[in-house]
Amino acid sequence: MTTSAPLAGKRVLLGICGSIAAYKAADICSRLGKLGADVFVVMTSSATEFVGAPTFRALTRHPVLVDLFDEPLSDRIAHIDLAQSSDIVLVAPATANIIAKLATGIADDLLSTCLLAVPTSTPLLVAPAMNTVMLEHPATRANMTTLTERGVEIITTGYGVLACQDIGYGKLADVDEIVNAVRIRLSTHDDFKGRRLLITAGPTREPLDPVRYIGNRSSGKMGYALAEAAVHRGASVILVSGPTALEPPAFVKIVRVETAEQMLEACMHAAPTCDVVIGAAAVADYRAASVASKKLKRNSTTSLTVELLPNPDIIATIAARRAVGQFIAGFAAETDDIDVNAARKLQSKGLDLIVSNDVSRPDAGFDVDTNAVTLHWPDGRSEALPLQSKRATAEAILSCIAAAIAKHNLP
Repeated sequence: MTTSAPLAGKRVLLGICGSIAAYKAADICSRLGKLGADVFVVMTSSATEFVGAPTFRALTRHPVLVDLFDEPLSDRIAHIDLAQSSDIVLVAPATANIIAKLATGIADDLLSTCLLAVPTSTPLLVAPAMNTVMLEHPATRANMTTLTERGVEIITTGYGVLACQDIGYGKLADVDEIVNAVRIRLSTHDDFKGRRLLITAGPTREPLDPVRYIGNRSSGKMGYALAEAAVHRGASVILVSGPTALEPPAFVKIVRVETAEQMLEACMHAAPTCDVVIGAAAVADYRAASVASKKLKRNSTTSLTVELLPNPDIIATIAARRAVGQFIAGFAAETDDIDVNAARKLQSKGLDLIVSNDVSRPDAGFDVDTNAVTLHWPDGRSEALPLQSKRATAEAILSCIAAAIAKHNLP
């Protein structure tokens, strides 16, 4: 294997559990190997009922361990050596059972024992695969929350027809997404170590009365992906978030807000101490001039007129009061004349970078897991990124920001 392979020299421990999706682990294993990774496989006994160990022996050219007392090397204890010599650990597919064991510290077979011996500094990725009801069971949700809080990265399941013919979430994530997650975690560096980042995410809600509000379709996924990626690259992150259904990334300080004015207040409090500010939130442009104290009653014979006032431009306000050396980036969600509108906003707001995307696209708009963006710089340069996961997009954006900071020797 040539050293030009992106994962050359990296050791990956791949744990495989008893799920019908275990056959996809062979593809994951093969692709990681083609990227240069040295893959070591540990299977549960149930996993071998779906795919035989010789398959992975042929793909990795290493012994495949199943039993707790498998010791291929006389001078090393297998579960300790595998756990502590790996650059990254991936469990795919991960059953509800192994997730519960990992969350509670149970070590009653080789894989769970290996996982308990993984150092906290080693990236640990878990790709669940199970029935929707099992995935949504309070115990499973609580266990995954526990793992996330410890810094374990959960690769979100897909939606579709499951092996049991139920329809819902629970499918193993696409192989491309899983392999890319490993590649991202092994390719990133501590280029934001010692830096403080302020990131905004999600929508804002502008109330009309105690029941109704003006909002938008933003899910917050892009901003949360940026926050998670920044933490993994060594940053201290403050995430100012509008209302979302997302779990906050581990090790991120989250400040929850509802309205644009609340978001502005939180940002102006945090911004002066931050090296980088990224405005990824979809802030409502307008708010109601007056908010009814009681629910507005429907009247089928008369129309309702609501006077709207412009909301503050949060990222422009931060840029106008920026600290010396501070890097400020914004987002431009557009549906037409994307590049023209983005370039105009870049200049008018006084930003160092603006990221534009066409939110009319079904694969890159609101509330989806992928994005296709273009980066615009004040000198007229632009760079279009391919359609990819929002996490991969976040990594690319952060790499560009890190390069710009290094180029201009910003403090």
